[in-house]
This record gives sequence, C-alpha cells and structure tokens, in this order.
Amino acid sequence: AYSARLGDCLVPGLWSPVPGPRPPAPAARLLASCRGCWVSNGSSLQDERITNLLVFGFLQNCSNYNFHKELEVLGRELPVPPAYLQEDHDDGLQTDGNRCSRFLDSEETDSESQEEIIQDIARQLAQIGDRMDHSIHPRVVNNLAMQFMNVNLSEEDRRKHLAAALEQVLQTYPKDMEREKTVLMLAMVLAKKVADHTPSLLRDVFRTTVNFINQNLLTYVRNLVRNEMD
Repeated sequence: AYSARLGDCLVPGLWSPVPGPRPPAPAARLLASCRGCWVSNGSSLQDERITNLLVFGFLQNCSNYNFHKELEVLGRELPVPPAYLQEDHDDGLQTDGNRCSRFLDSEETDSESQEEIIQDIARQLAQIGDRMDHSIHPRVVNNLAMQFMNVNLSEEDRRKHLAAALEQVLQTYPKDMEREKTVLMLAMVLAKKVADHTPSLLRDVFRTTVNFINQNLLTYVRNLVRNEMD
C-alpha cells in the first residue's frame, strides 16, 4: 500500500523503478534519485490540472512575495477556480454557499472536493516552504533567474537548469524529510524565489516547475492528493 500523506516522514514502497533512458548531466543524479519520474503513460490533463493548482496555491499562500499582480494574471490565464483568486481565502464559498469550478463540469462535486484538498495541501506546503526559504543561497537564485532570462533557452534547457539548482541545494540540505517531498518543496520554493527576484519571470518559472513536477514527481503528487482525500 502507498503512504504519501502530507505529514509522513517516510514513504515506504512508494517508488518502483520503470526502465527508461537516464537523463543527461548535470541533472542526472537528481532525476535518477526520484525514480517516480519514469511514468510510462506520462501526465494526463487531469494530472496537469492538479499540479497547476498545487503550484499556484503554493505560490499564493507563501508569505512576503512581490509578484501579486503577475500571479493574479497567471491565475486568470490557467485558469484556476475563482476561489483561488480571492485574497481573503474564504475556503472558496460563494454567497450561495457553493464553490464554482471551471474544470470537469460533468464531475462538479468531485472536482470541488479535489480543489479544496489541493488548496489545503498547498497552504500547508507553503507554511513549510516559508521555513525552508532561508536555506537557499541567494547566489543559486540569482544564477537560476539569469538562466530563465535567456530567451533562447528551450523548455527542456530550463528544466535542466532547475534540476541542477535543486541538486546544488540538496547537497547541503538536511535529510530529515523524505527525498521526494524535499524535492517537491524545494522546486516550488525556488520558483517562488526566482519570481520574487524577477516578477516578470513568473509565467516561465511556473510552467517549468509544473513540467518538472509532472516529469519527476507525478506519482508522489498523485498519491499525496489521493490519500488526503481518503
């Protein structure tokens, strides 16, 4: 049985390797350590939706950020449920007591429940992220932001630079949290810090972070949301 609840420190049996080509350096060590990256069927639209909501909710619930306007624009482009765009985080209740969703109208009830779970997970992860924020050296953020400013980089190159920055941070990061959760947290914290450094990069760093999570941590995120819904 899987165990991927938010508060767990260990996730026994969560990952099982699926054969596939190893990624190129410098990201090879990081990606190889997250064996869940080898997802045979790739990410579906539903998976992308979950990751979009998770990363957006994380950024929205972080403290002390300078990209409010950019985040609001991003939320309208995705789109995210209207409740995510409310500044007072009223748990998504409208005046009639119902939550509105633009996703999966045919499964409105399930969608609403899942959105609430994802928002709650994102809020808890943002609280952890605020405590991890100081552990990332400004030089790592500056270098990553400079890479994202290069308009000639492909999306694959951006993911490699993000993975390389994560590998650099992980080398000195305490190992009191399981690997997959640490990588997920640090990827989103790095996205927040790059956007804070240069707010105009928010859209690009958001997309790259979502793609990185879908490629490398999809199984973990799926089970995290599924187990919180049980």
